[in-house]
Amino acid sequence: MDDKGLGEFLRNRRERLRPEDVGLAGGGRRRTPGLRREEVASLAALSPDYYGRLEQGRVRTPSAAALASLARAIRLTGDERDYLFRLAGQQPPEPRSPLAHVDPAMLYLLDALEHTPAQVADDLLTVVAQNRAAESLLGVWTGLPGYESNVTWRWFADPASRDSNDPAEHERIGRAYAADLRAGVAQRSMGDRFAQGLVADLLQRSTEFGDLWAQQQVGVLTSAPKLIRHPLVGELDLQCDVVLSPATGHRLIIFRPRPGSNAHEQVALLGVLGNQKFA
Repeated sequence: MDDKGLGEFLRNRRERLRPEDVGLAGGGRRRTPGLRREEVASLAALSPDYYGRLEQGRVRTPSAAALASLARAIRLTGDERDYLFRLAGQQPPEPRSPLAHVDPAMLYLLDALEHTPAQVADDLLTVVAQNRAAESLLGVWTGLPGYESNVTWRWFADPASRDSNDPAEHERIGRAYAADLRAGVAQRSMGDRFAQGLVADLLQRSTEFGDLWAQQQVGVLTSAPKLIRHPLVGELDLQCDVVLSPATGHRLIIFRPRPGSNAHEQVALLGVLGNQKFA
């Protein structure tokens, strides 16, 4: 591991970014160029102390999850992400790993959708990036242990995750998730450990998933209406749109207010409440 090189590289990339480049409010004078350390730490869901020690070369074995989160936070290219991992003495993630590189265009759109809940998921529906609006609406889904960042796993393995959805939609949603997972697994190699482990774990945990999996239905998720029940702002009438990145297979999932509903005002209120929460 190149402690000094890692810290210098992180500092260089942090200092070249403006707040506007990563979806933060700009304006105001700064003593030094670029983002503050605490801003990078917040974007990467790391503690400021941990990130500070990384820049100072005082973390001997940074985790792969922390490195991947940092690479997304400071908008590294695929080659830069790989370089970051090698500086840390680790092999870069496989192309379809949950830690894989996210298309910069997806991250740009995620930042641009500041007031619209949106998140990026991979081909197995593991959430790899969220904007603040999505965190306020759905909670934090990125960087969780095991399979907990995977939407389909949470749906079947943690029934409480369904509480925000209209019970009348549960059967349709579960069927759609199982069919989408089958399509995603088929795109990967037979030896893909994450995909095979995800399916095996779900089969062990959920009889409902096992019944749906046995039906052999295949279908990639597409745009669909979605009712989200939020404890602070009530029921939101949303349209869930899916935009695919051909380069990486990642999907940008947008939760936009449906025309004629009150969801636009509810999302705006949620943004205020969310900002208070993160303050």
